[in-house]
Amino acid sequence: MNQFDIIKRPVITEKTNIQKEENNQLSFEVDMRANRVEIARAIEKIFSVKVAKTRTVHVQGKIKRRGRILGKRKDWKKAIVTLMPGERIDFFEGV
Repeated sequence: MNQFDIIKRPVITEKTNIQKEENNQLSFEVDMRANRVEIARAIEKIFSVKVAKTRTVHVQGKIKRRGRILGKRKDWKKAIVTLMPGERIDFFEGV
């Protein structure tokens, strides 16, 4: 599996911004089949940083309603990556 197949997108919310500032942690949506070692290697290769720790969470898709029709969002996997002290990744550098 290619490292760009493992990392799908960064998860950017208020909570992840606080984690980034206080604990030097970043959150990513990753492939369901990827393990912690593969995720850490992919982050290190793509962003040229050193990873201290990786935690993973299986997120259950929410059940949503449109009138009387029920639907379900897909399940996904989230990786919370802790970077070594002094390392940074800036997603919105020029904004």
